[in-house]
Amino acid sequence: MDEQPTPSQRPPPLLEFKDVNTYYGELHVLKDVDYRVGQGEIVCLLGGNACGKSTTMKTILGIVKPKSGTISYAGERINDLPTAQRVKRGIAPVPEARRLFPRMTVLENLEMGAFTRDDLVEIEADKERVFGLFPRIKERLKQQAGTLSGGEQQMVAIGRALMARPKLLCMDEPSMGLSPAFVEQVFDIIQVINRQGTSIFMVEQNANMALSIANYGYVLQTGQVVLHGSAQSLRDNEMVQQAYLGEMKAEPAPVGANGD
Repeated sequence: MDEQPTPSQRPPPLLEFKDVNTYYGELHVLKDVDYRVGQGEIVCLLGGNACGKSTTMKTILGIVKPKSGTISYAGERINDLPTAQRVKRGIAPVPEARRLFPRMTVLENLEMGAFTRDDLVEIEADKERVFGLFPRIKERLKQQAGTLSGGEQQMVAIGRALMARPKLLCMDEPSMGLSPAFVEQVFDIIQVINRQGTSIFMVEQNANMALSIANYGYVLQTGQVVLHGSAQSLRDNEMVQQAYLGEMKAEPAPVGANGD
């Protein structure tokens, strides 16, 4: 079922999973998973509810540790590296449902993204970069983050992640809860960030939007990668069309243990 370009057609890996198995107690969530995010790529991970997508993100960040297998970043094994060290090395999350500090101001939330840094001049430069991407949030710097609209909160969440100056941006459902107009705007911004040199690994329910901007994609079902290939090959794949692109009625998501 796999449709994979030859290695020469993809850039060298920035992030790589090899035979990764992740558990919650006795619950086997990720099963011999292989992923690869090449330098400069946008890679998307598709799948239904409780298939292991969010567990993938938690495993990348070190919130969940794999029982076996190898996670490599920039050519180094990071299985045992603490979350803060992963962020310091250039992995930054944009979590599901934004997860802002609602009673803190927009500016304070942005500054939290730079908590591992001490290069004050460069931090100020990165603030200006964020303001260039999101002029709207510059107008709301003194406003409490919890009072913003969903779209504005997503802008702050992305801006906060960029304040870490990441090489790899890990985005968990960036379109969740947004109006169609904001979804298009967020995906446009994701492309701009990528063109500026940041690799992106994105979990996303909106398969149409994700595959429209991605270079490569993986389909995850009950903890296993059942299909992977270029974004175009996945868009053309009948199984993906039926299950994720709305061309036929999608089959219900697997019912069972909540591993997502």
